[in-house]
Amino acid sequence: MRVTQSMLSNNMLRNLSSSYNKMGKLQEQLNTGKKVSRPSDDPVVVMKSLGYGMTVDKVAQFQKNLGEVNNWLDSSDDALDGVGQVLHRAKELATNAANSGAMTPEDREKIKIELEQMQKQLQDLANTKVGDKYIFSGTMTDKPLFNGTDYETGGGFDKTIEIEVFDGVNLRVNTNAGEMFKEINDLFEKIKTDGEGFDFGGAISTIEGHMDQVLTNRADIGARSNRAELMHNRLEMQEGAAKKQRSENEDIDYEVVITELITSESIHRAALSVGARIIQPSLVDFLR
Repeated sequence: MRVTQSMLSNNMLRNLSSSYNKMGKLQEQLNTGKKVSRPSDDPVVVMKSLGYGMTVDKVAQFQKNLGEVNNWLDSSDDALDGVGQVLHRAKELATNAANSGAMTPEDREKIKIELEQMQKQLQDLANTKVGDKYIFSGTMTDKPLFNGTDYETGGGFDKTIEIEVFDGVNLRVNTNAGEMFKEINDLFEKIKTDGEGFDFGGAISTIEGHMDQVLTNRADIGARSNRAELMHNRLEMQEGAAKKQRSENEDIDYEVVITELITSESIHRAALSVGARIIQPSLVDFLR
């Protein structure tokens, strides 16, 4: 086959164009730090990056959920700590009353006044909120546990709330304490209404039973908090692994790309030099 001057010229131009494209792609990689800038560059790399990105986004959502879990658990623990303080003071009052023998009307009035304040404190604690949600109202988070006259129990107020913190893993965030609040309140009401006939000695063991119940609930909250911490560590490990995989998949090795660019530039210059020798002067060039 006869090789014409036109064939040589076309081949040279095609090779130079390919060389320009390659250098342009390498320069774009250096500018962006990524192996690909559009799906057509490498569909496999793009699809893998999308998968790793979805994993990172999912982990981020689970971490937000864990933040919500910790808010609920910490607020519940703080509220129950307040309940424990109220019961501790109630036990002091009952102990003093039981050991003092006959109580004067003034003594009973003082106890009544303090009990009323403790009842109000319990009402405030029972209606503790995280954001706009009542944390002791079960699934009825838009309604207070203490409705102004009595404590709500049964139905949705005794149901549990769970938040997803990992694929297929949910943590219970609420504490069902409606019955406990109601029983403590009923005890205080009985102390106020019975007056001289109230058995303060027997009330001490009842109060201690409520204190044990508060400690049990707080221990349960502590166990769930520990599990939430373990899930947080697990999510951090998964996030780090996904980000590392995504980086290895789409980020360039600058040293390698720079070396390739320098090599491509040298080859391109050599091609231009050889091309200048291949393309012979035409008759028009002589006429000029």
